Amino acid sequence: MKINKILILLLLTLVMSCDSSAVFDEYKTVSTAWNKEDVVSFKINPPDSIKPYNLFVNIRNTNTYKFSNLYLIVQMKFPHGKSITDTLQYRMTTPTGKWLGQGLSTVKENKLWYKEGVIFNEKGEYQVNIQHAMRQNGDVNGVVNLEGITDVGFRIEKTE
Repeated sequence: MKINKILILLLLTLVMSCDSSAVFDEYKTVSTAWNKEDVVSFKINPPDSIKPYNLFVNIRNTNTYKFSNLYLIVQMKFPHGKSITDTLQYRMTTPTGKWLGQGLSTVKENKLWYKEGVIFNEKGEYQVNIQHAMRQNGDVNGVVNLEGITDVGFRIEKTE
């Protein structure tokens, strides 16, 4: 099982490295269960301050993920102190329960739109923070440990 996961990750890395539209593409592995307090952070130095870019959150999940959707809180911190926080909802399955995303095995990779046509007009380092905000129906406190998410990524692409 572990060998299969390694082979899949190597194949995905090879496929992604051939992608000329990617400006930034990084993943971070979460533990066996993504705790609601665990923030996945990415530090970004954009290559250009006048061109627009499309931003994506990438999620890898397994069949142990118990939900048909995913709620995320995504915060972007700008170099000069400003920040923007969004609460986002993504579908993870079709209405019939079939997983969305790409993948040949039990791991599915989902490329989820975050923002379109973003211009990084401040010079310096940006930081993107991602955490889950999942809740069971009727539960105010939410899911503490989210199972089935293996990796969280952030991607910046050139616009066409």
